[in-house]
Amino acid sequence: MPLNMLVVDDEPDLELLLRQKFRRAIRKGELAITFATDGRDALACLEKDPTLEIVLTDINMPGMDGLTLLRHIQELERLLKVVVVSAYGDISNIRTAMNRGAFDFIVKPIDFEDLQTTVDRTHRELVALRKSLETEKQYHQVQRDLEIASRIQQSVLPTTFPAFPGRADFDLYATLIPALEVGGDLYDFFLLDEHHLGFSLGDVSGKGVGAAMVMVMTRTLLRVTAMQGFGPAECLRRVNRALYPECMRGVFITAVYGILDTRSGAVVYANAGHNLPYVVPVHGTPRPLKQGRNVGLCLVKDFAFTEAEDRLELGEGLLLYTDGVPEAINAAREQFGDARLEAALHRNGDILSASETVHDILRDVTTFTDGADQSDDITLLHLHYNGAAL
Repeated sequence: MPLNMLVVDDEPDLELLLRQKFRRAIRKGELAITFATDGRDALACLEKDPTLEIVLTDINMPGMDGLTLLRHIQELERLLKVVVVSAYGDISNIRTAMNRGAFDFIVKPIDFEDLQTTVDRTHRELVALRKSLETEKQYHQVQRDLEIASRIQQSVLPTTFPAFPGRADFDLYATLIPALEVGGDLYDFFLLDEHHLGFSLGDVSGKGVGAAMVMVMTRTLLRVTAMQGFGPAECLRRVNRALYPECMRGVFITAVYGILDTRSGAVVYANAGHNLPYVVPVHGTPRPLKQGRNVGLCLVKDFAFTEAEDRLELGEGLLLYTDGVPEAINAAREQFGDARLEAALHRNGDILSASETVHDILRDVTTFTDGADQSDDITLLHLHYNGAAL
């Protein structure tokens, strides 16, 4: 695209001189020049041609002078650079022009080599400014996309607690704190029937919008599949089979899906490559669930997941978490680690509120990191079993 320049001057010989000086650039299509005789004519040209980007204007002209033209140009919402031309001794008008937004100035009689240098520099400034504005526009678009993605993500996560205010047989609380505007962690819980509670938690590799969209898809597929009554292993197998063709290369999901029998405390669950959940006793040391881990989702096309069973005794809790908790780092690059997490759970074994347990762990993490940047999404889900008799 050629540089499109508007020259505003009432001297008729100037057009011939400029066309002669810039003839090669004009012939090559690198430069186009439009001429106007005063400010009013210039404004008409600017209104007619939105591609004009450099204005070379004399200050002293009949009709509308260059200083008045500058004031009107400032009111235009477009990218323009103005170079003013004036007599060598007219410093007062030159200063006024610069204060009104002129980018540069040249003096009469015009030195055409100096004019060439000035035009080239002004053009470079325009190109740089245009790139900067485009970058800013893209940034704001990304921010808008992130806001939309964040709203979508938050809309699919249950965030109202107590989640089941009519139930006294269990207490449940969960939270997700993304490292960026949106994250790749997920959690969910839902009643399959009157006596069975489904719960899940997972972590999509990576962060940002891409991970968040995979998170939304995974959570939706898992809930829809679980509500059809499949056991945890079969549920993960079907979700994995549905997700596998859709996942980008290198993207995978670790997840846990379990079902609590609210009458007996029995828990059946399957783990797709995720951190082992902890059983939190009323007194004593927290212990991980018995089963090891299968592979993550989207890694093997049709993996046969296995499941296992455990049992929560009256008053015991079950904590699910993502690796953003043990891998939280402080300024010295030390990790929070499993030992600190287990210590927090041990301390909170006799706390009946699931939300208190989660918030106490988060306080420990916050104290440990002491203002260091959050490196990964942090998600916690705590399920406390009160028993069918309550």
